[in-house]
Amino acid sequence: MPAPNPKTSAWSYYRQMFSWRMLIALAMGFSSGLPLMLTGTVLQAWMSDVGVDLKTIGLFALVGLPYTLKFLWAPLLDRFTFPLLGRRRGWLVIVQLVLIGTIVLLGASDPLHDPGLTALAALLLTFCSATQDSVIDAYRRETLAENEQGFGASAYTWGYRGGMVVATGGGLILADIVSFPTVFLAMAGIMSIGVVTTLLSPEPRRPDGTPSTLREAVILPFADFFRRQDAWLILAFIVLFKVGDAVAASLSTAFYLDTGFSNTEIGAVAKVLGVWAILVGVAIGGLLYLRAGPYRTLWICGILQALSTASFVIIVMAGHSLTALAGVIAFENVTAGMGTAALVAFMAHLTNKKFTATQYALLTSLSGVPRVILSAPAGYLAEWLGWFDFFVFGAFLAIPGLLLLFRFRSWLVPHEAEAPA
Repeated sequence: MPAPNPKTSAWSYYRQMFSWRMLIALAMGFSSGLPLMLTGTVLQAWMSDVGVDLKTIGLFALVGLPYTLKFLWAPLLDRFTFPLLGRRRGWLVIVQLVLIGTIVLLGASDPLHDPGLTALAALLLTFCSATQDSVIDAYRRETLAENEQGFGASAYTWGYRGGMVVATGGGLILADIVSFPTVFLAMAGIMSIGVVTTLLSPEPRRPDGTPSTLREAVILPFADFFRRQDAWLILAFIVLFKVGDAVAASLSTAFYLDTGFSNTEIGAVAKVLGVWAILVGVAIGGLLYLRAGPYRTLWICGILQALSTASFVIIVMAGHSLTALAGVIAFENVTAGMGTAALVAFMAHLTNKKFTATQYALLTSLSGVPRVILSAPAGYLAEWLGWFDFFVFGAFLAIPGLLLLFRFRSWLVPHEAEAPA
């Protein structure tokens, strides 16, 4: 992992945003973030609107399993190349076209009377979305230089959060005007941005030593990763770093509705207004990673994420207060953006370009475990504890991941020797 450069000015760092590589990372991040929220917040709001019970809504988090299992088919992305557009762009175009079709399919389902079909459509959507994420992560890792990975993570996260805001803020506001099936149809049209971006982007150079057989594509990436120091603890850290934040966020929309906020208020205050906070957080996280190094950055972001999760109790006590909602959501989005940018940059530096798709898929799959598997029983937990204790508990869930950072100090801190205090 390269050492932070204290001579690098903030301006020279952010100037990279105007390069085509960063603009592509931004647009591809948008394509990744939008479908994630369609099977999360938007589907959750739709199910709440038609009267599906809270426990069933919580269990629907399991449709996100492909995000945690995508490393199983990621070797296919490293091994095979479509005859047109190249190794990365060929996969991207195919997956993105299928993804658009699955969004339309989900919008045509009936979550109240046929939840099984809705779950199947949502599962297919997350499978395509997870596959798209693997290819985009590999593309970004292979097109950006080592000293661009921090800001590349910021640009990608800006786009990612932008896609999430369009899906949630725009989707929920639109849902107060038209039906939810129409919302999904509109989102399918917006996803065409990803196809256009892929067609206009250059194909990255294929590194020497990439897998030439399926057996190599399956075995070599994992053998390479697990030869490094603290490999298993690194995986555990990636799972635990955002667990509290993810568990609390899994029922955030249901919490807002239960508190008495309308879809429009949630969309305008919690989502659209929050995009500015998330952009600030991502920018701070990327710059902090470059200037302070990974060890201190991960500590700072992890602590702030825990505090932002606990801050939701302010809404519990204040009730239907737009001021409280705006303040808490702004703080939560800033810290979430900082943590996401830091974690994405950290994972990028851990991957070998020979096996980018597979190794990155392994790391990002594990980072999705809190959002998918550990969030599934969140509905039961919220009903048992009540909203106040639920968010306090979520804040304490951040502690195990932070404690693992002490173990990494021996190989993270040496790279920060030249970083300014």
